[in-house]
Amino acid sequence: MIIEIKEISKSFRGVKVLKNVSMTLESGHIYGFIGHNGSGKTVLLKLICAFFEPTTGEILFNGTNIIKNNEYPPSTRALIERPTFISELSGKENLELLAKIQKKIGEKEIENALEKVGLEKEKDKLYYKYSLGMKQKLGIAQVLMEDPQILILDEPFNGLDDESAKNIRQILLEEKKKGKLIILATHLKEDIELLCDELYKFDDGVVTKEEKEIEIL
Repeated sequence: MIIEIKEISKSFRGVKVLKNVSMTLESGHIYGFIGHNGSGKTVLLKLICAFFEPTTGEILFNGTNIIKNNEYPPSTRALIERPTFISELSGKENLELLAKIQKKIGEKEIENALEKVGLEKEKDKLYYKYSLGMKQKLGIAQVLMEDPQILILDEPFNGLDDESAKNIRQILLEEKKKGKLIILATHLKEDIELLCDELYKFDDGVVTKEEKEIEIL
């Protein structure tokens, strides 16, 4: 999979939040988007997911403009901003409900995803009783459970303790080895520098490629 972002700009009510952004993202790589809150990271993630339409420019998935065709990006799952699920359902029930949309997976895959992120013991607990870290793990589980080719994670380590964060980092490296295209966004550079093949810095809507200071694990 190749995602080509070509001269993308996005404005809201006359305010330009992304300014002529271009980059090429390929399978088998982890890309890091860094920058302070409000710098445009989340807006670009939503553009890639076709939640927004760019003001100018285009985004191509293997050469196809999915926004122009009114399509959702192929084999893509995302966790953007804070995860939200149905309060009165358990973690597992929430994932089962989501899995019914495309009917690609069954109980086994859902159980595997919950176990992978460390929620197997809390899978039957109601969502409103989940801690911030547990909610974050459930959000990551829903990204993983259908084995998508593109994984998009916004502030993926938010609310996680050190052990859980280490586990998620290892999961992401394993997904990369499978040939997945992974995009991580954070305002904390140290969160993702070890994971990422390429880093892009967002500053007031302008995006520049950063040199890595630390080698990949």
